[in-house]
Amino acid sequence: MVLRYPAEMRPRPTYALSIHADYKCRHAGACCTADWDVPVELPLYRSLDEALSSGRVAPAGRADRSTPALIVEADLPEDAAAMVARTAGGDCVFYHRHSGLCVIHRDLGESMLPATCRHFPRLAVRDARGTFISLSHYCPTAAASLFRDDVAIEIVESPPAFPDAAYEGLVVTDEDWPPLLRPDVLADPCSYTAWEWHMVARCADPRLSPESVIATLERDAAQVRCVSPVTGASITNAIERLPRDGVARAVPATLDASLADHAEAMQAVPDEWRPEPDTQDLAAAYARDVSPAWSAWTAPLKRYLAAKAFASWTAYQGRGFLTIVRGLEAALALVRVEAARQCRDAGRPLDVALLREAFRQADFALNHLAAGDELADRWSKVEA
Repeated sequence: MVLRYPAEMRPRPTYALSIHADYKCRHAGACCTADWDVPVELPLYRSLDEALSSGRVAPAGRADRSTPALIVEADLPEDAAAMVARTAGGDCVFYHRHSGLCVIHRDLGESMLPATCRHFPRLAVRDARGTFISLSHYCPTAAASLFRDDVAIEIVESPPAFPDAAYEGLVVTDEDWPPLLRPDVLADPCSYTAWEWHMVARCADPRLSPESVIATLERDAAQVRCVSPVTGASITNAIERLPRDGVARAVPATLDASLADHAEAMQAVPDEWRPEPDTQDLAAAYARDVSPAWSAWTAPLKRYLAAKAFASWTAYQGRGFLTIVRGLEAALALVRVEAARQCRDAGRPLDVALLREAFRQADFALNHLAAGDELADRWSKVEA
């Protein structure tokens, strides 16, 4: 569920991955041209409506001559007073294509942006430990961060890009359960922190390929979930005693399993948003243009896995540690499928530009199309 934080919630530490810690919008425009519904909250609607009437801001585009920039209609989302209009091409009417700027942001300031715009591409979890912020790599700037090599992959506190604020996201209150170790046993905040940091550390291990990260975490989760007696301290101790060596796993020879994972993810997309299947020649493109070059992209692929392991909604929506790892496996599978699609469409082997677009499309499916709770329910089958 997506909620706003109550004002009375006390400040808590904020954490992010090192590769995201200095994030700044580069005005790529992907979010402004994605044909998304953008609700406008009531107090903001009044301010924006006044600014439009007084001429302090004007739309950069129009839906049509009769449609206002802020649409008031029946069946609006809860807490919304209007929706932002879009052009026939799906652009937000406040997006200025020539400059790549939002005219609301440019002319009125960030505080006048709808909440959806202020928070994208942030994906936040707030629980008893603090606020944990990852990014949707559908944002081109966020996707580019997966290719940076100037910082090691680690969790950092007080990232400069994300000061303490009321980020929208998954809010875990004191009355909610912490993550499950397995379906019948809860972890606690300290032991889940140990597991989260362990997953990111495995992603940072230079000895492991992306596939080996998954295999190693599968082994690790299977061992930790068998701890007895179960206490927060015993879970943490079990994590600390895990073997240092990883588990080898080869790059898949075919795309078959990845296509199955992609199809499963698409079943979690509401009917009205589910794209038509597009799998023609993907297996051949994978074999020809993706698989031979896959190992050359180990570093960005592992950074992507780290971003999925950190600030995980699946930890709270799923049924255990194995479910989280299953989600990582599915995310990597979607990148393979999207990489094959990019190579097929471009008619060339996998390169930086094509892999970056594959990351974007994988996260578009996982973060913006599919229902996260339904994905977690499907991935939880590994706990049986």
